[in-house]
Amino acid sequence: MNLLQGLNPEQRAAVELPARSALILAGAGSGKTRVLTTRIAYLISTGQVSPHGILAVTFTNKAAKEMVTRLSAMLPINTRGMWIGTFHGLCNRLLRAHYREANLPQTFQILDSGDQLSAIKRLMKAMNVDDEKYPPREMQNFISGSKEQGLRASEVEAYDPYTRRKVEVFAEYDAQCQREGVVDFSELLLRCYELLSRNQQLREHYQERFKHILVDEFQDTNPLQYRWLKLLAGRNNALFAVGDDDQSIYAFRGANVGNMQELLRDFHVENVIKLEQNYRSHGNILDAANALISNNRNRLGKNLWTSESGGEQLRVYEAATDVDEAKFIVEEIQQLKREGVNLTEMALLYRSNAQSRVLEHALVSAGLSYRVYGGLRFFERQEIKHTLAYLRLMENTDDDNALLRIINFPTRGIGARSIEQLQEAAKMNLTTLWDAAARAGGKVTAFVGLIESLRSATKDLPLPEIMDHVLQHSGLVDHYKNETGAKKREAEERLENLNELINAATLFVHENEDDSLTAFLTHASLESGEHQAGDSEDALHLMTVHAAKGLEFHTVFITGLEEGLFPHQNSQNVDGGLDEERRLMYVAITRARRRLYLTFAQSRMLHGQTNYSMVSSFLRELPEELMHWITPRFTAAPRKTFGNSSYETHSYNAAFAASPIPPKPQPAPDAVWRIGQRVFHQKFGEGVVTDTEGGGNQGRVQVNFKRAGSKWLALEYAKLEAI
Repeated sequence: MNLLQGLNPEQRAAVELPARSALILAGAGSGKTRVLTTRIAYLISTGQVSPHGILAVTFTNKAAKEMVTRLSAMLPINTRGMWIGTFHGLCNRLLRAHYREANLPQTFQILDSGDQLSAIKRLMKAMNVDDEKYPPREMQNFISGSKEQGLRASEVEAYDPYTRRKVEVFAEYDAQCQREGVVDFSELLLRCYELLSRNQQLREHYQERFKHILVDEFQDTNPLQYRWLKLLAGRNNALFAVGDDDQSIYAFRGANVGNMQELLRDFHVENVIKLEQNYRSHGNILDAANALISNNRNRLGKNLWTSESGGEQLRVYEAATDVDEAKFIVEEIQQLKREGVNLTEMALLYRSNAQSRVLEHALVSAGLSYRVYGGLRFFERQEIKHTLAYLRLMENTDDDNALLRIINFPTRGIGARSIEQLQEAAKMNLTTLWDAAARAGGKVTAFVGLIESLRSATKDLPLPEIMDHVLQHSGLVDHYKNETGAKKREAEERLENLNELINAATLFVHENEDDSLTAFLTHASLESGEHQAGDSEDALHLMTVHAAKGLEFHTVFITGLEEGLFPHQNSQNVDGGLDEERRLMYVAITRARRRLYLTFAQSRMLHGQTNYSMVSSFLRELPEELMHWITPRFTAAPRKTFGNSSYETHSYNAAFAASPIPPKPQPAPDAVWRIGQRVFHQKFGEGVVTDTEGGGNQGRVQVNFKRAGSKWLALEYAKLEAI
């Protein structure tokens, strides 16, 4: 078998590199897995190294298995003994082989995340640590995060009594794990690194053995993983790193894109090969991706290209509302399906999980099968089920399942033994758990009082306001707001989902004559139960952009392209945050093979109220000649109100017309402005009209400017221009 057959010049150059450290900048769809696997096969087949002299590191077990499978097809060798696996898997293997030197029992066990949390709770109880002041999950994040930075408890700086107490728990946790002969996931890498650092003989043994170290997805390595690789590589071994700094999107997990620059310096890398030929997408898609990512700073730099045609222009759709955006997407999917494109070849990508709710509702209404990839359907998410359980119990106190779900969530000091006693009392007296709880006393009685107060306070409120009141007064919002450390990002997503639940209630009121709480709970049950497609069924893919990395589709819809949503508003508060958001958009664009849709809405429901947004700055960074704008004809529907909130929806005519790129700003005749209209002011820049007063040039207008915030302007002097 000719291993090099079919490789392009750059791929072949990477495979045939001499035995020195190298960085392979592998763009999206450029065949990096093939290059990495062929490099291993080439080294073995040319006699440069034996199969046992290779160390290949991946980030997922799936990638490791794929590499082994490909290698087995290339060479007649036994791959079972080869060191190919994830960081954690390889560290586990090394510690098993040297358990005595690592000060571990031969049969040491690995704690998963749930087991680790249970161990921490048990320890905190023994140490009389207040679990309200020091939430166990926060303590878990503190311990794991410290280890991933390469720090033991004795090395963590504690400037105040609060942190010192956390360090004490950290130290005792390590001691407890040592006594019990267990390690958690972050311990595997740290213990392995420490073992090699202090044991020169062992370190030199593995440096002598693994002359060639190959790493996939190098841009995703964290600081400790890079230090571990440097330790194994030593001074003389070849580190063959394959990665793409433009696809580094996991900073929230500790990934450090700067490791690529450090690799060039630390290993004096002379061989940087760029794999720029893309085998996935049409030219216009790649040109858009290149134009976008060129705005990032400190890139190593590459430019994707393809031998295929330019293909279709990117289709850009501006909707009046998020509901209209979803309707448009559904109609396009139905048309593509009629043209012969399978649902499984299409994907809907969104920046935030909360966006899926409107999309799911539209898909269910249209009877289209879908699958949420790497996540749960909206009404099956933990925080949504918790909220619905409060509402169910308020509506029907005989609902034992709802009671059991929330009696101690958020934590209110009602332990497992108390719940067992409730269940025993209910069984003995042939009553519901609620009846037993009403007689229980103590913290259980306080819980009963909470539910009663929620029922009383929301008795005459409209559905969205019931939802809002329950979220605020049940403790759910505060619970997620107080999350810190590694769980903070996840908690922020859960809060977004809770806000989206209020939007769901708002839309339900608008669309249904029976807008009671009972009707909404029935609606939620029906939407959560039957629509997730089976693995073998032809179904549309829904996922966040993060979950889409590594995948590809015939058609991709990138939704919600609005400032504050994508790029996400949190990126403004983090150094390098906007660059990472742009890399995330780059990943999204390069998932598409043939057709790409970019959609956004003038207004989107937020906390039950209409919120007007500006188009994403990323859309403006794409060349005009690559885009085909689709302009809907829509008419305003009657406005409906509840409480102090109001909203409106729009419908559009399917027979939309195409328009060129939006025209440059022009003065509006007679200063007539509509809410949601995008405008430009010479001093304040771009903004969105959020309110108006009066008429003609004698009135005034409120504009939310991107840079300057919200301002009221007199129309006589404002000199606003429409965009």
